[in-house]
Amino acid sequence: MLEAIVLLCIGLTLLVWSADRLVFGAAALAKNLGVAPLVIGMTILAMGSSAPEMMVSATAALEGKTDTAVGNVLGSNIANIALILGLTALIKPLAISSGIIRRELPLMMVVTLLAGALLWDSHLGFIEGVLLVVLFVIFLLVMLKISRNAKDAGDPLADEQESEIPEGVSNKAALVWVVIGLVLLPYAASMLVDSAVTIAKFFGMSDLVIGLTIIAIGTSLPELAASIASIYKGEDDMAVGNIIGSNVFNILAVMGIPGLLNPSVLSPLAMGRDFYVMLGVSVLLVLMALGKRRRINRVEGAVLVCCFVAYQVYLFYNLAA
Repeated sequence: MLEAIVLLCIGLTLLVWSADRLVFGAAALAKNLGVAPLVIGMTILAMGSSAPEMMVSATAALEGKTDTAVGNVLGSNIANIALILGLTALIKPLAISSGIIRRELPLMMVVTLLAGALLWDSHLGFIEGVLLVVLFVIFLLVMLKISRNAKDAGDPLADEQESEIPEGVSNKAALVWVVIGLVLLPYAASMLVDSAVTIAKFFGMSDLVIGLTIIAIGTSLPELAASIASIYKGEDDMAVGNIIGSNVFNILAVMGIPGLLNPSVLSPLAMGRDFYVMLGVSVLLVLMALGKRRRINRVEGAVLVCCFVAYQVYLFYNLAA
């Protein structure tokens, strides 16, 4: 058991680090090859924080743990809003001035409702996986168009994204980081999933719960680091935008992966319990971000964190469900 916990920690550390290095190298290489900064910001950088979820989802699906893969999506989205944005707002209230975010939030709600429609029959099939991936590509194209218009209008989020692109990295160094990331990422994901399954069996946890808790929180660490770094640089819109983008990517890309690799019947609790928690915190975020003040204050941050803690306590009192 102790060995599994140690391997879990190592796997999480390697997963987060290798994902960061892969994104760093890919962004630098794209910049050196002349790809527009806006395109890099809206694709490589925006998807970077969801890279751990993508790899864990694929690994879990290939090992026949589709409940874990779907639980990782639902749990990560809940953690992104309730834990990460909640903690970030407690540190510093988040002011929302970007027009991109005001357009992304309704899209996030539509995608969240789509997830409910697909999970309604507690089955994730191949056709549904294809649909999600196609919608993911369409979403990227739509966001590129919105961002291009916003960039021309001087939107702060577009400028903040471009400022995150690595400067002065040679093609050789960038390629080395890409290779390191590609090699370590699947290895770390496999280590994480295997050790998490061992821990789950020891405590009598279901595949769904292990995805909703340990794996979801672990794979959300890049979003937490990015959000805290953003607010200390005065980039409030980036902190919120990363979470919204990550949640959309999780549903469309990450949940599409197990549908493609291992179509399966799911635990009915994924729809009957966890989807509604994800929907509830998503509605809270929309109400807070699009209210008259267009900011998430410390009281609202505390409400979000309390929601997350209450949900985790409930899950741990019902480990086998």
